[in-house]
Amino acid sequence: MRKTKKPLLVMVSLLLVMVTVLAGCGSKKEAAPPATPPATTNEGNKETDPPAEGDGGKWVLGEKPLEFSAYAHYGNTDFPKWESTPIGKYLSEEKQVKLNMIAAAGAHTQKLSAMMASDDLPDMIWADREDQDMERLRKEGKLVAYDEYLDKYPNLKTWMGDLDLLRAEDGKLYRFPNWYSSNPYGNAGYVINKKIYEELGKPPLETTDDLYNYLVKVKEKYGSEIVPFEPHRAQDRQGLGVLYTAFGEGASYTNLNANLLAVPKDGKLTSLLMDPVFREAQKYIAKLYREKLISQDAFNQTEDQVLEKVMTGRVAVFAGASPTDMAGEAQPELIKKDPDGGYFMIWPIHKPGLDKNKIYPGTYTSFGWNAAYITTAAEDPEAIFAFLDWYTGPEGMNVQFFGPEGENWKGFDEQGQPNFTETYNPEEVAKIQSENSPVMFVGNTSYIDPSKYKYMKDLPFEEQDWRTRYQQTITWPTQLNVTEFSGIEPSPDSDEGIIKTSVNELFLEIYAKSVMAKSDEEVDKILDQGNKDLMDLGYQQLLDYRTANWQENLAKRK
Repeated sequence: MRKTKKPLLVMVSLLLVMVTVLAGCGSKKEAAPPATPPATTNEGNKETDPPAEGDGGKWVLGEKPLEFSAYAHYGNTDFPKWESTPIGKYLSEEKQVKLNMIAAAGAHTQKLSAMMASDDLPDMIWADREDQDMERLRKEGKLVAYDEYLDKYPNLKTWMGDLDLLRAEDGKLYRFPNWYSSNPYGNAGYVINKKIYEELGKPPLETTDDLYNYLVKVKEKYGSEIVPFEPHRAQDRQGLGVLYTAFGEGASYTNLNANLLAVPKDGKLTSLLMDPVFREAQKYIAKLYREKLISQDAFNQTEDQVLEKVMTGRVAVFAGASPTDMAGEAQPELIKKDPDGGYFMIWPIHKPGLDKNKIYPGTYTSFGWNAAYITTAAEDPEAIFAFLDWYTGPEGMNVQFFGPEGENWKGFDEQGQPNFTETYNPEEVAKIQSENSPVMFVGNTSYIDPSKYKYMKDLPFEEQDWRTRYQQTITWPTQLNVTEFSGIEPSPDSDEGIIKTSVNELFLEIYAKSVMAKSDEEVDKILDQGNKDLMDLGYQQLLDYRTANWQENLAKRK
């Protein structure tokens, strides 16, 4: 699901793989790294050819030093120091690659504005795929187009496939996507505290009525000791957005996204605030909030505060765009203390009478969520692109996930997947993945997923990695493809771009007020007035603009 600006730590663990896989697997026939696999099977396996690095004047990883600056343009994320990560340490020592990380320290908007004003940009910027600051840089001629590199360094073109919807209005490609895939993926949904659930008698948790009754029981039994419902990043509509989808078949979390903020109806994008499903959901959420069944500081707590509650098991139900991140981290710690403790996931909650198989708590796009941009400040943009292409390719992905070739994996099989060794260490692999996750900025879902498909399916359920187990059984089957809504944003300096900024700011106020409403009638009143105020700001003009671009996307996809 993607959703406003997804934090790096939130987004990455949807691909964390095989923590307990193949502890005793023997080595298989080795093949060359799959640089340009020509075909995809139904299982996602790709037949591969040896890489053609080193010819035609190509930049080759490790042949000479590469150093560049990198900046994460997010309010809640800074890249860690490069060499503090396993992949950074390895590449610095073995391949002469060094990234100098620039931190915004929570002031990303001001930081980038200052860099733009002084014309002192970082060499690479990692940002939301639809971030309009990046569009502003493009229009000012400050971004490097990738088109001339795509055939020379083919991993992105090969594994991504159709790049047309990623192109800018000038027809060129400036975005290197993160976690792109043609297969469903995502982690949105509900995580349940196993110990609390069992202590309360394992009541049904399928409908919105079931959920309400369960949260009431949690509050009655545990009081302030346990948070009944913890919504991750309520300020970005993440955990509460999951609840919204329970009230409509096909209702999409993306409808609440700042880059959409609308409901498709009869070929048009219509006001979210007037949508009956949204209103019903807001009344349900407001009821939970005023009865103190939802965390009362949901809109202003920090990531660390949420993590502390999840790590210590002080939440009964935890929902969000990627609750598996924190829950997956907490799981091994909790079961160390109590083998009967920990967390599990449930099939998405639905309103009584709806088809549970048409409820989608999360969304995904073929392009993922984030993107890496190279600026004209880069001394050698081709070298940076070549590095990113290696990083997103088979060898780069395997080193990020399993460590350098040799100990946990060695060579490739005929399908281009890594051969796991007899010395494969699940605990070490889990640690490598966790520590590398903040710098997995051009992840290749299309490649790494087959590792899960190929090996995890043959392991007993209880031996599978916690995250992977629920990805395959719960989250991936319940995510909705919303690629058609990609790239429908106005430029920041256009009339619609200016309207968007004002609309988003006001919507957040309206949204929070409706959650804190004291009655259903007050919810309606807040949303009625809110819709009028948004329309006064030009909301309808913004909806019309996005509708036109959405229809263009649909035509392109046909």
